[in-house]
Amino acid sequence: MKNIAIIMGGYSSEYKISLISGNVVHQYLDKTKYIGFRIHIFKEKWVYVDENDAEFPIDKNDFSVTVNGQKITFDCVFNAIHGTPGEDGLMQAYFELLNIPQSSCDYYQSALTFNKRDLLSVLKPYGIKTAISYYLNKGDAINTAEIVKKVGLPCFVKPNKAGSSFGISKVKTEAELPIAIEVAYKEDNEIIIESFLDGTEVSVGVINYKGEIKVLPITEIVSDNDFFDYEAKYEGKSQEITPARISDELTQKVGETAKRAYEVLKMKGFSRSEFIIVDNEPYMLEMNTIPGLTTESLIPQQAKAAGISLEDLFTNAIELALS
Repeated sequence: MKNIAIIMGGYSSEYKISLISGNVVHQYLDKTKYIGFRIHIFKEKWVYVDENDAEFPIDKNDFSVTVNGQKITFDCVFNAIHGTPGEDGLMQAYFELLNIPQSSCDYYQSALTFNKRDLLSVLKPYGIKTAISYYLNKGDAINTAEIVKKVGLPCFVKPNKAGSSFGISKVKTEAELPIAIEVAYKEDNEIIIESFLDGTEVSVGVINYKGEIKVLPITEIVSDNDFFDYEAKYEGKSQEITPARISDELTQKVGETAKRAYEVLKMKGFSRSEFIIVDNEPYMLEMNTIPGLTTESLIPQQAKAAGISLEDLFTNAIELALS
């Protein structure tokens, strides 16, 4: 039996979603092969939480825990932390230094994909289309006329390094820009402002499944709100249709684009890429490397459509990490 540390929580606004994802992984772990340990990672504490919700501090020197006088070490880490420090390379680098296998991509890929600006810049030369964008760092002068001239209206103002749609605004007038920028700065000190792409939004999971890179069935997202915001994602204000209602030809094109991004970046573990399809061309918005793993989340939905159970999905991730 292998000891599996399921890390969850994190330091960002996404910690609540991460705790749900981590508990789902714990629930669906194959109990015949693995002993799952729920590890909460917060700024103020790293703790193992047992089935009675008792907490035991993690020794950060070797990522071990002592329970009733017995020291427990881990064979593998299942990373379920959305946002920092689980999705931006910090935990990946830490585990690499400790020589502990973990389920997500390596630290460089994590840091790169977490930074929307850098990710899209790296993928552009490979023919992957993106929206027109404008970048701001905290403290930069804000020239609203210049922004509108470059990206047009409406446009989207987003934190450059954040997830779960926190801090995103759809801006319809130049006057709304300063407020939207302030909202985004609450999540991050870098901002990306993108032109509005009027088309079909889709999300596509790519995983290494049993040693082969596999594109999962594509999900079409139809938001009841102005865009796929937090409410739409987590509070039922959207329809998520898997497989997407797009032509076979377009399905292949989107899948190939997502797979190319996965291969170009030398990815491991899970990835979920978001696209807007305009005039039969997919435009990439971002790639998530620790996507939601709640039972309602997109990757579990897509895996189910592909005939992969949650237990299989999680076993596959652990076995690939261990190998």
